[in-house]
Amino acid sequence: MTKGGMESVEVFTSEGKGRGLKAQKEFLPGDVIFAEPAYAAVVFDSLTHLICHTCFKRQERLHRCGQCKFAYYCDRTCQRAAWLNHKNECSAIKKHGKAPTENIRLAARIMWKIEREGSGLAEGCLVSIDDLQNHVDSLGEEEKKELRADVESFLEFWPPQSQQFGMQYISHIFGVISCNGFTLSDQRGLQAVGVGIFPNLCQANHDCWPNCTVIFNNGNHEAVRSMFHTQMRIELRALSKISPGDELTVSYVDFLNVSEERRKQLKKQYYFDCACEHCKKKIKDDLMLAVKEGESKPSADMVKEVTQFSKDTLEKINKARMEGLYHEVVKLCRDCLKKQEPVLGDTNIYLLRILSIASEVLSYLQMFEEAADYAKRMVDGYLKIYHPNNAQLGMAMMRAGVTHWHAGLIEAGHGLICKAYAILLITHGPSHPITKDLEVMRVQTEMELRMFQQNEFVYYKMREAALKNQKIQVMPEPSNETSPSLFHKKE
Repeated sequence: MTKGGMESVEVFTSEGKGRGLKAQKEFLPGDVIFAEPAYAAVVFDSLTHLICHTCFKRQERLHRCGQCKFAYYCDRTCQRAAWLNHKNECSAIKKHGKAPTENIRLAARIMWKIEREGSGLAEGCLVSIDDLQNHVDSLGEEEKKELRADVESFLEFWPPQSQQFGMQYISHIFGVISCNGFTLSDQRGLQAVGVGIFPNLCQANHDCWPNCTVIFNNGNHEAVRSMFHTQMRIELRALSKISPGDELTVSYVDFLNVSEERRKQLKKQYYFDCACEHCKKKIKDDLMLAVKEGESKPSADMVKEVTQFSKDTLEKINKARMEGLYHEVVKLCRDCLKKQEPVLGDTNIYLLRILSIASEVLSYLQMFEEAADYAKRMVDGYLKIYHPNNAQLGMAMMRAGVTHWHAGLIEAGHGLICKAYAILLITHGPSHPITKDLEVMRVQTEMELRMFQQNEFVYYKMREAALKNQKIQVMPEPSNETSPSLFHKKE
C-alpha cells in the first residue's frame, strides 16, 4: 500500500511486530526516504513564549497572537501559515480563559483536524489516526488515572459548538499521543521544544541498530518569494545501503545503554519486547561494561562499588546542573573520574557519561584544554560503540571539534569537525542549520590549519591578538537533558 508522496515505501505486516514499513527501491546513506509534515504539533508548555508555534524555531523576538495572547510566531508569514490550525484553538483559549497543557492542546488540534477532514486517510498519510496504536489496554492504574484526568481537562476545554466525540475515542487520541508523539527540536537540534504526531513515521518499527534515522527539519519561511518556502517536517534518512524489500527501521532509544536497560525502557514506554539482533546477542554489552585489563585487573566487588558510586554521582550532578552550580558539577566529575579510571574500561558507559558532562560544562566555563582532553576520550569511546553514521556520534564529534578549536588545538579540532561534517551530511543533510554551521566551521578551521602549518609561531601570535580584541564565543549553557529522544513520552 502506497500513497501520494510516499511511493518509495510500503506498509506491510511485519512478523511479530504488527505493521511496518519496507523500501520499494534502493537507497544509499544520506538519501531522504520520505519527508512528512506534522498531522498536528504543539510547543511545550514551558517554552510557549520562546518558540515559534509554526516552525518551532527559537527566536529572540516573537510576535504574539493579538487575540488569545498565547501563541507566538517568528513573523506574519509564520502567523498566517498557522491560522488554519490555530483558529479554533485561539477562540477556545479566549473562552476558556487560559491555555491548557500541551497534551490537551495537541489532542484538541488532532480533533479539530478530524472535524475538518474526517478521520480517514489524510493527504499523504499511509494510515489514519484511527488506525494508530494507543496501548490504552496496557496502561497501569496510575497511567489510567492520568488518562482520565486528561480526558476531563479536555472536555472542559473543548467548545460545545465543535463536533462532539465519545469518551472512548478521546481516550484513543490520548493513547496515540502517549505512545506515538514525536519530539520536535529547535533549529540547532539541541533542545526538545515540542511534540507532534506523524502517522507515517509511526509505522517504522524499532531496531537498536537501525538502517534509518529521523531528523526534524524546521523548514524555511525566510525566502522573499513564498514559492520557495518549505514547511516544518520530519525526514526519514537512510544510514546504510537499503535494498528494495528491506524493512525500514529507526531506533526509539539511544543505543548508549546495555541491551537489558534498552529492553526495559522499550517495554515500559512502548509496550513491546525488543527482539533485535543487538538485544538478543547482547552485542557491544561487553564494551559498555568494560573494566581495566592487565595484571592489576579490578575485582568484581571493586567494579560493583565504582559503578554504584558513578550512578550516585550522576544523580548529584543532575541536581547541581538543575541549580546551575557548574563548578560543583566539575568537582563531582573530577572526583568520579579519579575513582573510575583505575577500574573502568575506556568504553564503559558510566565513564563515558562523566566524560561527556565534564567536557560540556568545562567548555561552558571556558576551561577548554581540560575539556578537550575529556572530549577526545569520550569520542574515542563512542567510535567503538555507536553506528558509524549515528547522529549522536556526529553531534558529539562536532562538540569535541569546537572544544579543541577553542583550546588552540587546531589540527585535532579541524580533524574532528571534518569527521562530524561527514556524519551529519548523511544524518541531517547539507541544508540543515547544524550542517550549514559545521560547514562554516570546517572552512574556518581549514584556513587556520594552513596558517598553523606555515608558521606555528605567527599562528599563535595572531590567535592571541584576536582573543584580546574579541572575547572567545561562550559555549551554550549546558542543558540538563540529553539530546532530544526520538519519541516523546508524557512524564
